Parts: sequence; structure tokens; C-alpha cells
Amino acid sequence: MIDLVATFIYFFAVIDPIGSVPVFIAVTPGYDSRGKRRIAFMAVGIAALILIFFVLVGELILTAMQIPLPAFQIAGGIVLFLFALSMIFGESKPEEETRLAADHTETAIFPLAVPSIAGPGAMLAAVLMTENARFGLWEQAQTVGVMLAVLLVVLVLMLAASGIHKVIGDAGASVISRVMGMVLAAVATTTTLEGLKGYFGF
Repeated sequence: MIDLVATFIYFFAVIDPIGSVPVFIAVTPGYDSRGKRRIAFMAVGIAALILIFFVLVGELILTAMQIPLPAFQIAGGIVLFLFALSMIFGESKPEEETRLAADHTETAIFPLAVPSIAGPGAMLAAVLMTENARFGLWEQAQTVGVMLAVLLVVLVLMLAASGIHKVIGDAGASVISRVMGMVLAAVATTTTLEGLKGYFGF
């Protein structure tokens, strides 16, 4: 039985819906309200397809390459931890990706859908949280449902982006992103320890 709340927090940390708001604002300055809504729906839809793809075939790809999942957990935990450190100590997601977005204002798919929403951390989470050996089909379906719920939060926040940005500002988004980095660091440590336990069998 999965912990739905913990799973939601996990995906919320790796997807970082609030951090995507400044990115969305940066890539849609020349669009009217209808265009912004279309871009928001398109970006979330593409991100959902990418993450569902990793849920369905991510583990199969690892099996075909003869990579044991515990090894992937260890590597993934280390990558997630480094990503969390960059969120905590380095430039926050909004600051970093808004500059990237400024060079690609002709499309909201990049960097909005990838890597802002469906980033490497989210892709890794999609694989680890639906491991066939640990979770049954119903539990995996629940995890996908929770993941889609987080993406729904992303969509709602982007649709309300202008109002939210006026309230929290760039500084507020930066603070929240760093807090999510702390949560993600704890999750990454747990993932690495579980991978070590599974790999060495203790």
C-alpha cells in the first residue's frame, strides 16, 4: 500500500509546480489570454505523456540494458541529491530557467514542458515509484493518478500565473524552490539508501 501523501510530496518536489510559474510568465509575454491557456494545456499535456512513457517503459529499458534497478536507484539518488543541492545553494529554478526561456520565447514547449515540468528528477521518480517488483498494478495506477494530480496543480498555477506572480514575486518563488530542494535532498538520500540495501541484500 503506497502512501499517497508522501507520493504527492515526492512528485511535487521533483516537478516543482510553483517554480514553473516564472518560467511560464517568461515564455508567454507576447500571447493573449487565449494563447497562454493553449500553451499551458499543451505544455502540461506533453509533460504528462513523457512521464507516462517513463512509467510504462522506463523499467523495461533498464532490463534490456541489464541495469539492476537498485543500481539505478543509487545513481538516481545521487543525481537527485545533486539536483537538490543546486536548488538549495545554487541558482533557483525560476532564475535559472527564466534566462533559458528568454532565448526561446517562440515556443512554450521548451523549456516549459521540458525540462521545467518533466525534468530529469520527475522522469526518475516516474520509474522508481512504479517499480514492478515493489508495486502492484493498482498501486502503480494510484501513483500515476497522484502524478497527474501534481500536473493538474501545475496547470492551475500556470493558468493563474499572472496573479500568483504578483503575490509571491520572483523572491517568493525562489524561497519555495529552495524549500522543495531540502525536501528533495531527503528523498534522494532515502532513495540511495534503499538502493544500497537492495543491491547488497541487507
